[in-house]
Amino acid sequence: MYTSQQWQENYTDEMELRMLLDPSVLRAARQIYHTYYEVHPELTQRPYGVAIDRFTYRGKLIFRSKVILLPQECFVPFSQLEAEIY
Repeated sequence: MYTSQQWQENYTDEMELRMLLDPSVLRAARQIYHTYYEVHPELTQRPYGVAIDRFTYRGKLIFRSKVILLPQECFVPFSQLEAEIY
C-alpha cells in the first residue's frame, strides 16, 4: 500500500515520463509490442515495457523489473503502451 507521498511521487514521475517521450518513440514501441505478440500469441506474461533506441527505433520487450539501458536507449513502460491499445 502506498502512502500519499509515495503515490504522489510515483504519479509525478509517470506524468514527467509521459511529457518527455517522443510520439514517434511511442509509436515504434507500440509496433514492437504488437509484432511480438502477433508472432508469439501463446505467451501471456505481461512485459514491464519496451527498451527502444531513440535514433533507430529498434527495441525489445523487457520482462524484468530492473532495466539496464544503453545511453541512446529509453524505456517505455507498459502503462504507456496500453494507453491506446485498450
